[in-house]
Amino acid sequence: MTLIALGLRQNLAQFLLLVAVNALVGGTLGQERTVLPLLAGQVFHLDLYTSALTYILAFGVAKAATNYFAGTLSDRYGRKPVLVAGWLIALPVPLLLIFGPSWGWIVAANVVLGISQGLTWSTTVMMKMDLVGPERRGLAMGLNEAAGYLGVAGTALATGYIAATYGLRPGPFLLGAAFIAVGLGLSVLTIRETHHHAKAEAATHVSVHAGTEAGLSSREVFTLTSFRDKSLSSVSQAGMVNNLNDGLAWGLFPVLFATAGLSIERIGILAAVYPAVWGAGQLVTGALSDRIGRKPLIVGGMIVQAAALAMVAAGQDFGIWLAAAILLGAGTAMVYPTLLAAIGDVAHPHWRARSVGIYRLWRDGGFAVGALLSGITADAYGIPAAVGVVAALTAASGVLVAVRMRGTDHHPAASAAPAAG
Repeated sequence: MTLIALGLRQNLAQFLLLVAVNALVGGTLGQERTVLPLLAGQVFHLDLYTSALTYILAFGVAKAATNYFAGTLSDRYGRKPVLVAGWLIALPVPLLLIFGPSWGWIVAANVVLGISQGLTWSTTVMMKMDLVGPERRGLAMGLNEAAGYLGVAGTALATGYIAATYGLRPGPFLLGAAFIAVGLGLSVLTIRETHHHAKAEAATHVSVHAGTEAGLSSREVFTLTSFRDKSLSSVSQAGMVNNLNDGLAWGLFPVLFATAGLSIERIGILAAVYPAVWGAGQLVTGALSDRIGRKPLIVGGMIVQAAALAMVAAGQDFGIWLAAAILLGAGTAMVYPTLLAAIGDVAHPHWRARSVGIYRLWRDGGFAVGALLSGITADAYGIPAAVGVVAALTAASGVLVAVRMRGTDHHPAASAAPAAG
């Protein structure tokens, strides 16, 4: 019988391959960040913000639902088959974006992209958790999310320049097609199954929830993650609000900047700076959460995001918006890997993949909520008002985490307070 070793150093080669794969997952998403909001107005002539944001709504609903099933499928069939399936599903996305004759085609492309992202990104998260074990979980999530969002940022910047030089279609989406081809090839040829690592960790795991070592039903995991456990439910709502404001940034920031007269190149810079700081910052914040605990970074990050959004709402020029984008990226970096690591702290390895999937269901559901809320508010009162509303919600989310979440770190026994509440 082969001895299963947990740890970053012991599994470094596979871990780095998964980092590279997740950078390509992020790049596949990043092909849209700069271009699609402009495509909605300039090519398809959509007047209402609510209509223009339907692609984010479609993406969010599809990705959120797929996240939920990704955990169950990964437990049942293994991580690698789900990862490969996610890349296969992504294959038609660039073609739909390039050749789509109506906005409905763009929305359909985002349904497909959401399903693909739910499978690929969820699985890379689970596989890294499997490999590193409990001691370096924050660092692992920081590296995972850093790779993904640096991929988003680099592609958003590149597609901005491609669009400015060659037009909104097809150039920017050819880059996405290349990412999908490489990601599929790496996943098939180089990535190995990691489910057995989770089983090895389960043998020595100290559970926060007495009696769950033998496993829970999917319904019980859903209830625990969403409502009953103070830490898991606090993390789930914070993740949802985080992606609510990211949906706003994705869909309305480029329109706000274009209305102010900024060039496509400058819009591309702003669209890239926010995820770039977000991505790079996670190289620090993920490991930091292993040292100081998850809760301080989550609360602080939500408050920093709220302040950045308030700056965007009040700003009127490139300099202010650039500073706000940097601040928004920093706040998101504090929160993003820390939320995932907190799920890993509390959830037992037997049902952790399902708990991660449920957390990501709520988190990516924030895209849909953000598209609806910000679109309706912007249509009624203007984009700055929509940004202000989301800033207030983000601050309230941070306060809720401060009040409700138990302090957790990467030592599960330290979190063994009563679970429900």
